[in-house]
Amino acid sequence: MNNELLAELLYPNIKTLPADIEARYPKRVLPEGAKVTRFAPSPTGFLHIGNLYGAFTDERLAHTTGGIFYLRIEDTDAKRTVPNGIAIIIETLAKLGVIFDEGAVIDGDNGAYGPYRQSERAEIYQTFAKQLIREGKAYPCFCTEEELEAIREKQESEKLNPGYYGEFAIWRDAPIEKIQEKLDNGEAFVLRFRSEGNINNKLKFGDEIKGTIDVTENDIDHVILKSDGIPTYHFAHAVDDHLMGTTHVVRDESWLSTLPFHIQLFKALGFKMPKYCHTAQVLKLDNGNKRKISKRKDPEAALTYYHSQGYPVAAVREYLMTLLNSNFEEWRLANPNAPIEDFKFTTKKMSVSGSLFDLDKLNDVSKNVISRMTAEEVYDLTLAWAKENDPEFASVLEADKEYAVRILSIGRGGKKPRKDIALWSEVKNYMSFFYNGLFAPVDAVPKTFEKSDVSAILNAFAAAYDENDAQDVWFSKIKEIASANGFCPDMKLYKADPSAFKGSVADVSMFLRVAVTGRMNSPDLYEVMQILGRETVLARIKAFAS
Repeated sequence: MNNELLAELLYPNIKTLPADIEARYPKRVLPEGAKVTRFAPSPTGFLHIGNLYGAFTDERLAHTTGGIFYLRIEDTDAKRTVPNGIAIIIETLAKLGVIFDEGAVIDGDNGAYGPYRQSERAEIYQTFAKQLIREGKAYPCFCTEEELEAIREKQESEKLNPGYYGEFAIWRDAPIEKIQEKLDNGEAFVLRFRSEGNINNKLKFGDEIKGTIDVTENDIDHVILKSDGIPTYHFAHAVDDHLMGTTHVVRDESWLSTLPFHIQLFKALGFKMPKYCHTAQVLKLDNGNKRKISKRKDPEAALTYYHSQGYPVAAVREYLMTLLNSNFEEWRLANPNAPIEDFKFTTKKMSVSGSLFDLDKLNDVSKNVISRMTAEEVYDLTLAWAKENDPEFASVLEADKEYAVRILSIGRGGKKPRKDIALWSEVKNYMSFFYNGLFAPVDAVPKTFEKSDVSAILNAFAAAYDENDAQDVWFSKIKEIASANGFCPDMKLYKADPSAFKGSVADVSMFLRVAVTGRMNSPDLYEVMQILGRETVLARIKAFAS
C-alpha cells in the first residue's frame, strides 16, 4: 500500500503538516510543577453535579500549583448541541463560582491556544489524521450501516466481543484500487485507527486517583474521523490536550473503558500522555441503597438547581471539598475562618469508591458558611439572588437597606452565631414577620393554655412595655407578669414542681413570641421588638389578645 498516495486521495485539501500546527501552539511557560487542566463539556444545555465535581477538581489542581484552568467546548456531536448551549454552560458555571483563566467565552475565545471550540478545529484534526494515514496507522472504511449491523449480529450469535476488529475489519487491508473505486463513486467513508493491540495483553497504568491499575490492550479499530471529517471525542481530545498543553485530565471513572484506546492514540501520534485522574462517581442514598445520582430522578443532579434554590457559591464549594478530599473537614475544624484556597488539595485524598452526595449535609454546610458572613454580605447576596428569582422581595429589601441589615444582624457574630438560613430562598420567610406586608402567622399558642390567661398576660405586657427598657429590665417585667398570672418565673423552681403552676416564664415568652412574630421559633425576641418598634409590637399583641 502506498500510504502517501492514500493520504492524498482521502484528504487532498489538507496541505498543512503536523509541524505547521505545532508551531501555532508553543509550549506553555509556567512555574515548575504547575498543572494545566481543562473542563471540556458538550453544549447539550445540561450540566450535572458530576460536571461540577470534576470542574472543581480541575480548578483546584491548576490554581493550587500556579497553573492554568481553561474551558474547551467539545461540540463535535451536532445532534446533541442545543441553542445557546455554550452560553448556558458558561453562565451556569459562573453562578457557581467556576471561573476560567482562558478558553471559550460566549462570543468567542479568550487565550492563545484556541480555537477552544472543537467544531472550529477540523483542519487541525485532519492534519494529524492524514499523518497517521501516511504512517499506516489509519485507513478508510466504507462499511454501510447494514454491513455494520450484520457484523454485530454475527458477533452476538457467536458470543464474540463486539467491535470492528480482526476478521470483521473488512476494510483494514483493502487494496488502494478498491478504495479509489469507492471514492470515484462519491461514497462516504470514516477513518479508522489501525490497532495493533491484543486483548490477551495487559499493561500497568498509573492513575492519579486510583493508583496503579491493570489495563487490557485495545484491539478494536475505532473511528477517529467521521464521514463529515469531524473527529470523534477520542481523537479530538488527544490532539487538543497535546496542543493546549494539558498536563492533567480529570474525568469520570466511566471513561476508564476507553483508556486502552487513548493510550494507543497518544503513542501513535507521538504525544506525551497527560496524567489521568479518574474520579469516582457521585452517589446518593435511596431507601438505604447507594446509586448513581440521576438527572431524571434527582433535581439536585442539575447545576441550575443550586442557583435557583439560592445556595451560596461558597457553600457549594465548601461541600464539594468535603467530597473531594477526605481530610478537608478535619482541616476546616482546625481552620474555621481560613479561606478554602488555603487548603492543600490533592488527588491522593480523593475517594476511589464513590462520593456520597447528601443534601442534608450540604444544607448544614451552607448554614455554617452563611453564619460566618456579615449582615452586609448576606444582604448583598440575598438581594442579588432575589433580583433574578423573586423581584417583589428584592423591592422590599431595596426599599430600606439599613432596616434589612439590622434584621440580618440579629445573632450574627461571636463564637456561636445563629444558623437559621441555608439558602437565599429561605431569607424571605426568615425576615417576613418584620414586614407588615409579608407578615403571616404560622403558629398558634397550644390549646392546653387557657385563652383568658394568654390574653391577660399579653394585655399586661402591653401596658408595661417600654421600648427604652434595657434587656434585663424588659425580661424582669415578663417574669413579674408571669408570677402575677400563676406562671412560675423561675425555671428551676418550675421543673421541681410543674403541677404547682399554670406554666413557666418560658411559656409566657412563647405567648409573646407567637403574638409578635407569628412563630414558635424566631431570633432573640428583645431584639425583634427593638427592630419592629413600639407601634407594631403593641398592635400585634393587642390584635392577638382580642
